[in-house]
Amino acid sequence: MVYTCWFAPGLMNTTPSNEAVKHPFYIAVTEINLNTSDKTLEVSCKMFADDLEQIIEKNNHAQLDILADKDKSKFDSYIPAYVKSHLNLSVDGKAIDLSYIGFEKEKESAYCYFQAENISSLKKIEVHNSILHDFTADQVNIIHVTVNGKRQSTKLDYPNTNANFTF
Repeated sequence: MVYTCWFAPGLMNTTPSNEAVKHPFYIAVTEINLNTSDKTLEVSCKMFADDLEQIIEKNNHAQLDILADKDKSKFDSYIPAYVKSHLNLSVDGKAIDLSYIGFEKEKESAYCYFQAENISSLKKIEVHNSILHDFTADQVNIIHVTVNGKRQSTKLDYPNTNANFTF
């Protein structure tokens, strides 16, 4: 199943005051890639920027703007805490710690980047992903895992949060 329509320009409408209007579906994509040459597990989470902004505001009782330079350091603090509480990975039965790299906003999307070091191979990865489940029960999370050029994918509809991949 391909969700290319999520990336179409102008999908999320805004009012003249730049307030986000509710979009018709809620989807996030988590990409997990084993980089054997660097011995790192690279993780990126892509979601609607307005959804991320709203859940960060709600959880931290703060008024923020994901586009404002003045709020970047706050997002750099809140994003890793949020994602790490909703995304947990185990490689070959061992829980791994994700290090936050940063985030960027592109059009309607926010990309959040993480990595885990000293992982040169894996046979099995277990993923617990409840990103934005606390935002809406309509949330769908897509997970792509690539190991040695082999890609596997799954879709988790709310309330499902767990996926396993074997390579």
